[in-house]
Amino acid sequence: MKKSRGFLFTVFALLVAVAALAFTRTHQDEDRFLSYWVNPKKHELKLYWKDDGNSNFGSIQNLKLWLDNNKRKLVFAMNAGMYKPDGSPQGLYIENRKTLSPLDTSSGNGNFYLKPNGVFYLTTTNTAVICSTASFKDHGDIKYATQSGPMLVIGGQIHPSFKAGSANLNIRNGVGILPTGEVVFVISKVPVNFYDFAAYFKNMGCKNALYLDGFVSRAYLPEKNWGQTDGNFGVMIGVTEPK
Repeated sequence: MKKSRGFLFTVFALLVAVAALAFTRTHQDEDRFLSYWVNPKKHELKLYWKDDGNSNFGSIQNLKLWLDNNKRKLVFAMNAGMYKPDGSPQGLYIENRKTLSPLDTSSGNGNFYLKPNGVFYLTTTNTAVICSTASFKDHGDIKYATQSGPMLVIGGQIHPSFKAGSANLNIRNGVGILPTGEVVFVISKVPVNFYDFAAYFKNMGCKNALYLDGFVSRAYLPEKNWGQTDGNFGVMIGVTEPK
């Protein structure tokens, strides 16, 4: 009887320890990361670059005002990848099934070219996909797409170039696909390294995740009291609803 009680006490203590660890990690993650889940089949998720006058939106504030004038309420926004000095997309950009910037399969320096890099895209059936640049194919059913790099998670594994404990810290934002098919957008609240950023997506169950950009990154999510509307970007991601 005493052995049975002792065994039950040990199991209980282990469960308490695991719960405490999970609670601590959850709160640490909340301190370090802001995340937003969206179901692209139920919500209006789009990519934005230029307004009706063919001028770059540039900032989340400009996008918000333009949407207000078009009777749309912005509920979430984030910069959607790297861009050239003139604000044009670096690499592939598709908007409303039109390719406005071609796929970049070349090699070079910087995060964008840390292979494998990849593409986040949304099909005409509102299915969200992240794939490597090398495996990307457009069969005419892609509604929106943005290219960036590096991939953070590839087939459920963290990018092999990332090192745990790296001192390369920065604000970072990215996108992943959850097992449910939902899309998760994440921005770090504090500087983090690539490994920890990728691990956050992996721990959520993302089989594939893509880095979007670094210290210039901003996000707008008023439901979580996060209201960064400044910046000077190229392409942006926006989730809206009718006003």
